[in-house]
Amino acid sequence: MATTAAASYKARKEAFVSNLYGSSLTEINLVTLVAAAAVFLWTTLQKNYSLFTPSSPVALLADFLLNVCAILFAITLYSSAPLALNVFLITPAVLLVFLKTGQSTTSSDGSANSSARKPRKPANVDPSVVSGRDTSTSNASLTLPVRPFLTHYRGSMLVVTCLAILAVDFPIFPRRYAKVETWGTSLMDLGVGSFVFSAGVVSARAVVRVRFSDPASPQTTSNFGSRFIKAFRHSIPLLILGFIRLYSVKGLDYAEHVTEYGVHWNFFFTMALLPPFVEISDSLIRAFKSYEVFALTLAVVYELVLDNTDLLSYILISPRGPGLLSKNREGVFSFTGYLAIFLAGRGTGILLVRFNEPVSKVTKQSSPSEVTRRERKSVLRGLFVMSLVYGFLYWATTSIYMFNLTVSRRLANLPYVLWVVAFNNAQLFLFGMVEDLGPIFSYNPEDKDRVRSATSRILAVYNNSGLVVFLIANLLTGLVNLTFNTLDMPPLEAMGLLIVYAVMVTGVALGLDKSGVKIKL
Repeated sequence: MATTAAASYKARKEAFVSNLYGSSLTEINLVTLVAAAAVFLWTTLQKNYSLFTPSSPVALLADFLLNVCAILFAITLYSSAPLALNVFLITPAVLLVFLKTGQSTTSSDGSANSSARKPRKPANVDPSVVSGRDTSTSNASLTLPVRPFLTHYRGSMLVVTCLAILAVDFPIFPRRYAKVETWGTSLMDLGVGSFVFSAGVVSARAVVRVRFSDPASPQTTSNFGSRFIKAFRHSIPLLILGFIRLYSVKGLDYAEHVTEYGVHWNFFFTMALLPPFVEISDSLIRAFKSYEVFALTLAVVYELVLDNTDLLSYILISPRGPGLLSKNREGVFSFTGYLAIFLAGRGTGILLVRFNEPVSKVTKQSSPSEVTRRERKSVLRGLFVMSLVYGFLYWATTSIYMFNLTVSRRLANLPYVLWVVAFNNAQLFLFGMVEDLGPIFSYNPEDKDRVRSATSRILAVYNNSGLVVFLIANLLTGLVNLTFNTLDMPPLEAMGLLIVYAVMVTGVALGLDKSGVKIKL
């Protein structure tokens, strides 16, 4: 009897996440806007009142409520009214901005503060230090700017990912936010691609250090074989995690959605294959001169193969044969799209981590904060342009007046790639705009304390240990599903459990940061 009940519950769980059609891009954009809105409020509070400096239990609690609970509410209690939640977050932030502006104007007009109007002598700035272009060719001498808005972007992405993988098992999480069966857009479909894109963004730091610091370094001059072996070694931990998840799902008879990746494949295997295939791509990218161009070429070729061969029908409707390829065809072939997303992310990352202001404009009369302001605006211009370009390409591929293609996360086809890349460039632009309204600091290494004060502690710890945090979130998700009947849990109990889960995951991230452990994606 118990076996029959367990089998019935497993079937219900699988049906709960199957045959879904997603939601509109407008709704998805409103839900994801909550993350930037929360950081906007955090930034104005920090700039006006230094509320989060120094770090204290009260400051951490406020940080957690803003940057974790606000996102949790967006995908649960406020899922039907994400615009209202955005208004609740943005309104006080805007009031704080104008309030501070008004106070500054009043004080500058007063005679008592006439000394404040005296021009301050700019600090001498060494252009080579600010730009990271030292005369030495040592890798250690290359200074790459640490951008708080990039930390906020990646931290928020990890928060929503960790929350969604458990929340999706509760009725309080709308079905339209869960992954679609084949065609359409949803919040979780976007999350998978964004996870890969952000990994590509972060990987750009290593590329910039090697290519722009010392062209004769061993990393640059070593042969392809040694670089490929090194890349494969980076894949081993992810392969191990993939096999652990596979064993857990099969061994515990855990509910699974086979059409998502296949019978044996899972997302860890997709991530594990990226390093060696990215190394192969690096050897080809020299001919394209651009990661973005190569990524687009790869996605277009993959789409042409899907549309002009039997591959599309093979992936979607062919019976699953005894071979491993047939059983895991979704995971195997969608990898091409994810590789394109990763490479596009690396292209964006190079824009973010390189110094983008011409050295000729960086003079000894430029203060560090002025250099940073110009540098940030240069980056934001690039992000804005890329958002427009990828957005137009997405419109062109999906418009009924053009190519009339449909997004498919299951295939990771061309429209899916363009959607993910356009969205993430736009998100980075938004977080960059928020940073521009925040505390004044410079990207100089000597100003690291002020950079730290301009960065949310909660989002920073998620960013610093992304891989471990994601693994812990997966383990806790499995534990919750094996312990509780999530399908029939009332909303109040579900929210309580999700908040406890969020506290535990955040606590692990804080503990890892306290111990000095940093294992990024």
